[in-house]
Amino acid sequence: MTAPSSAPKQTISLEEWEGKMAEVPIAKSDLNQLIMNYLVIEGYKDAAEKFSEESGLHTQMDLGSMDERMQIRFAIQNGDIQGAIERINDLNPDLLDIDPHLYFHLQQQQLIELIRSGRAAEALEFAQEELAPHGEEHPELLRELEKTMALLAFDVGAVGQEGARELLDFRQRVRTANELNRALLAASSLPREPKLPKLLMLLEWSQAQLDEKARYPRIGNLLDARLEIEAGGGVGSAEGSAPSSSSATFSSVPPPMM
Repeated sequence: MTAPSSAPKQTISLEEWEGKMAEVPIAKSDLNQLIMNYLVIEGYKDAAEKFSEESGLHTQMDLGSMDERMQIRFAIQNGDIQGAIERINDLNPDLLDIDPHLYFHLQQQQLIELIRSGRAAEALEFAQEELAPHGEEHPELLRELEKTMALLAFDVGAVGQEGARELLDFRQRVRTANELNRALLAASSLPREPKLPKLLMLLEWSQAQLDEKARYPRIGNLLDARLEIEAGGGVGSAEGSAPSSSSATFSSVPPPMM
């Protein structure tokens, strides 16, 4: 027996697609709220103030306090962990006491910075005095501590050390800064993350699902959001531009939780 052939894909024209999209009610105020949410959560103070003036939209958050949060983030991204901790204690003295995992990750980042600068003896003493007690109180953190301490056994400049590349990479600072930013937002009763990135993930996931059933004008490049039309075995822009190499990447995962 031969396997049954799959059902042919439905073809939706650009005109029909745009007509369907035009039927979906989208309030400008909702779009403004989405933009303001992103600017505030990500700390774009100047842009948030300008957008607030132009749109007449006000946020519950004091935009002045955004400066302090961003200064803390920038301090971590620049490797000034002790300076960041001092700013945190000035802004929210209880935060690190009620979130031991966050405090551990800040101390871990401080240890990484000591190792990065070649201060091995100081790093070892810091780990014993500051981080080891955290491991005793929270055994689930021991693995992270051991991974960081392993850097002392290698040349941190060696290209072949996978652990060194991961922990000494700038992205490690960004991860620590983002974790702290989320904690500061939560402490201010604000969302931990902006809504816009999740909506973009949901868009790509939805398109990946629809790709299996239909040929339709799709957004291939999120940067310009132009609709692309599949034709003649390839993908062309609705405006006649060159084909995009962008493809959906969420076809095998469920949609993100909002």
